[in-house]
Amino acid sequence: MLKYLEALSWKDYELIDVGNGEKLERFGPYVFIRPEPQALWEPIMTKVEWQEKFDAKYMAKNSNSGDWFQKTKIASPWIIKYDLPDKKQIQFLLKFTAFKHLGVFPEQASNWEYLYKYLTESKLNNPKVLNLFAYTGGASLAAKAAGADVVHLDSVKTVVNWANDNMKLSRLTDIRWIVEDAMKFIAKEAKRGNKYNAIIMDPPSYGLGPAGERWKLEDQLNDLIKLAIELLDKENFSIIINTYSLNLSPLLLDNMVARKLKIKDKEFGELYVKSETGFKLPLGSYFRAKS
Repeated sequence: MLKYLEALSWKDYELIDVGNGEKLERFGPYVFIRPEPQALWEPIMTKVEWQEKFDAKYMAKNSNSGDWFQKTKIASPWIIKYDLPDKKQIQFLLKFTAFKHLGVFPEQASNWEYLYKYLTESKLNNPKVLNLFAYTGGASLAAKAAGADVVHLDSVKTVVNWANDNMKLSRLTDIRWIVEDAMKFIAKEAKRGNKYNAIIMDPPSYGLGPAGERWKLEDQLNDLIKLAIELLDKENFSIIINTYSLNLSPLLLDNMVARKLKIKDKEFGELYVKSETGFKLPLGSYFRAKS
């Protein structure tokens, strides 16, 4: 069944308004203006209201980098928190980057909660979780908070170090950190015969591996999913796939996964965040299933 999922549990994040290719959003105590290519409509609030509210704005120099204009002096990094079920809490260090990101994708919170719920309700002894393209580790932190043995992989060492800082900040320990190309790693894991109870992935549309490996999502997604499925414990598993791309339908993800696994429960659709002014901002297709 096609579902639209909203991240509802945030206290330290809110989308205030969105439109004309930008979004006005709050991370902790600060309000930012950042580019948003999917915001093709006009915002509700006026330009004057946006200018009054923001503390910092990302100014793109080209498609790969930009600078931040700070109207308010912001001490970077700063901390935001997210409350998982069972009164568990994870924390994130946020900071300015040259790529418009601040260190967390808020729409992914619904996937964190799905993973946390699966791990706690499955009552598996020491479940194993693989987080691919793991960025600053929201899913890794949620899995570790649920008591899992977590492998966190990203091709960018500085981002993996950032995730490690988030683990320590969240008072968690013993996540295994891997800096490697995802396709190479899971191919080696398959040969080693290693199995996981949960795999979550959020592959980028384009990218480079640590040794300059070129990545284009449409060319490699099917092979990536096939290899990942090989690593699943077929008796007790969950798989979560997210793609932030205008071109990839959630039906495509369903076609790639559903017939390769014996699935008890599945759902697919789009993730979104709703603005305070009422817009639903689409932020990628997802597929998730469990045995």
